[in-house]
Amino acid sequence: MNIRSAVPGDAIGVTACVNAAYRHYARRMGILPGPMREDYAEIIRSRQVFVVEEDSGIIGVLVLARTDEGFQLNNVAVHPAYWGKGIGRGLLEKAELEARHQCFDSIYLYTHETMTENHQLYAKIGYIEYDRRNEFGLARVYMRKLLT
Repeated sequence: MNIRSAVPGDAIGVTACVNAAYRHYARRMGILPGPMREDYAEIIRSRQVFVVEEDSGIIGVLVLARTDEGFQLNNVAVHPAYWGKGIGRGLLEKAELEARHQCFDSIYLYTHETMTENHQLYAKIGYIEYDRRNEFGLARVYMRKLLT
């Protein structure tokens, strides 16, 4: 799997991948998930974004950010046609590598409270819930992983 930094010309492909990955949550949540509301041209300019690409286009996206709370895994999305092929795992490993490279000893994320399968997945790989917040009309679960 080849993970590369996103460039401005990737914005359309990144948007398509994220929308495909999150579309099934919209009905469950009753609103568009936060990642489907983003302007990915701006995200690529302002954050650290990585993509996985195949002949068919962008199939995986990773968005990272430095915030007041630390190193944030802002978004990880894999096109549904590629679920179960290790792409998400590879992107999560890249996120942890980047956090360590930038001298952080932990990485954090948030996910919507209705995305319960994500809570379980993140807990399984070492993330621990540390807060719940209602932000921008979204009920978010915050999780952090210590990096060793």
